[in-house]
Amino acid sequence: MKTLVTMGRGGTGKTSFVAMQTKYFLEQDVAPLLLVDLDPDQNLAEMVGVDLEKEGIKTIAELITDTFIKKGGTMTGIAPAERIENHVMKEGLYEGSHFDLIAIGTKWIEGCYCMPDAALKGALGVLTKNYRYVLIDSPAGLEHLNRKITAAVNDIFDVMGPSHKSFAHVQRADRITREVGIAFDRFFVVGGCLFPSGLEAKAEEETGRQYLGKIVFDPVVQESVIAGRSLLDIPVSSPACRSVSVLMEKAGYGEAGSG
Repeated sequence: MKTLVTMGRGGTGKTSFVAMQTKYFLEQDVAPLLLVDLDPDQNLAEMVGVDLEKEGIKTIAELITDTFIKKGGTMTGIAPAERIENHVMKEGLYEGSHFDLIAIGTKWIEGCYCMPDAALKGALGVLTKNYRYVLIDSPAGLEHLNRKITAAVNDIFDVMGPSHKSFAHVQRADRITREVGIAFDRFFVVGGCLFPSGLEAKAEEETGRQYLGKIVFDPVVQESVIAGRSLLDIPVSSPACRSVSVLMEKAGYGEAGSG
């Protein structure tokens, strides 16, 4: 089992990248996969063709709301995060034929995501051994990473946009992973579809990380995202899919996802 974390500032295309990573592995006949959506916007499920509400699947935040607010569950005794883990496995895990998915959801009360993160960390500790790859879509704020929802990561992909803040985000993410003690094997930077050409050397120099290449702008992807259609259905010949395949192969995930 390998864990891949994709992060980046909002609007860089990181969730689309995770969806196309998923498509890449499925085309390579690599399964099962576990997708983990840590972004409160909850876009990953839609981008891989899953309607959580229609499927009767709740986010972790919704399960906590149901358990501790709507049903008036006690916060004493067994740790709340431990109490919710069973609910996550039964009601919060979408199970598909080739991939499963968990979404953390929108914040359940004012304050931090501490309890949802703790519940997710516990669930992942049980679940991850059942999958070939765990693909995590992490939001720009990095708060979930800061609370170590997973203590060990194989590869980190930071998708960069056309701004100085994207460079700063890579440096901040690098610092946080080291400060909180998250072990990782490799840290790559990837140019989002709006990342200017000609900045490859600058990206490597300023971030100190290998620049894998750029996700090619693709109107088919743009139209699918706007219409809410699954990116798993776009043709493998599309420019975006081809570019992601090149990036993944460059990262060593060719030959049926050998990694």
